[in-house]
Amino acid sequence: MTRIVRFADDTGTVRTGVADDTGGIRAFPGAPLIAELLRLSVAELRALVEHTASGPAAAHERDVLPLPPLDGLMELWAAGVTYERSREARVEESTEQSVYERIYDAERPELFFKSPPWRVVTDGEPIAVRDDSELNVPEPELALVLNRHGETVGYLVADDVSSRSIEGENPLYLPQAKIYAGSAAVSSAIVPAWEIEAPDALEITMAVWRDGEAAYQAATSTAAFHRTPQGLVDHLWRSQPFPDGAVLSTGTGIVPALDFTLRAGDVVEISIEGVGTLRNPVRAHQAELDWLVRAIAEPLTRCAHRSRFPE
Repeated sequence: MTRIVRFADDTGTVRTGVADDTGGIRAFPGAPLIAELLRLSVAELRALVEHTASGPAAAHERDVLPLPPLDGLMELWAAGVTYERSREARVEESTEQSVYERIYDAERPELFFKSPPWRVVTDGEPIAVRDDSELNVPEPELALVLNRHGETVGYLVADDVSSRSIEGENPLYLPQAKIYAGSAAVSSAIVPAWEIEAPDALEITMAVWRDGEAAYQAATSTAAFHRTPQGLVDHLWRSQPFPDGAVLSTGTGIVPALDFTLRAGDVVEISIEGVGTLRNPVRAHQAELDWLVRAIAEPLTRCAHRSRFPE
């Protein structure tokens, strides 16, 4: 299986390339951004990936710093209430229950902006909970990597970290519940769409580790998805262009009960069959993600904030 990766070498130079199952990386010629790759059609991107993968490895994943595979003018968006469990959880927590009951079956889906590229974290990097929120949860989701034409070219594991107490108080608070430093995490490698035979039947698992034990575990499948992924994409593309493509997180089928909340020191581990695993330690204060600003110009800043987990 090949994977599309974005990484920094020991000088801080950022490149993109194709990684194989051994961890060997072949850099794309011309050092394109991920955003530039998403200006290609699926067929053009596949041809480029396969041509690049046929060459000799120039680096290894263990010797470089994996970076979130978003850059340029890409945007991270998310969908809500796309699984029955998500509808049940939103109704349970909200003072305005009918809003979520109606949106589940409505023709128009719930779509919201989640993050610009620079504020997205990846595997090993911390996520955070809002300082003004009492109830916070991870939301494991399959994310679609979309080119500028709205075609799905790949997949990522995503964590749409959310404040249930803020959204539950009033649905109009959704942006505050969803968009903040430490609320958006994705896996570090794009699995090309042509590598996944059945994206509509992928197992999704999540565990929250606390003091070495599982404080929460659950599983679902994309087979339980209430909408079609392409239907979400069609609505997202309906009224705006995405010149460098986008990533769309497709909603969660796993939501803990109201007696569970993330704590500082927890580790969230999300796996999606065939796509990968995403692990992130939890921080209690958003200010602990302030380093992301410096990392815009100095990507190696991320090294000091990245945890390593045993395989």
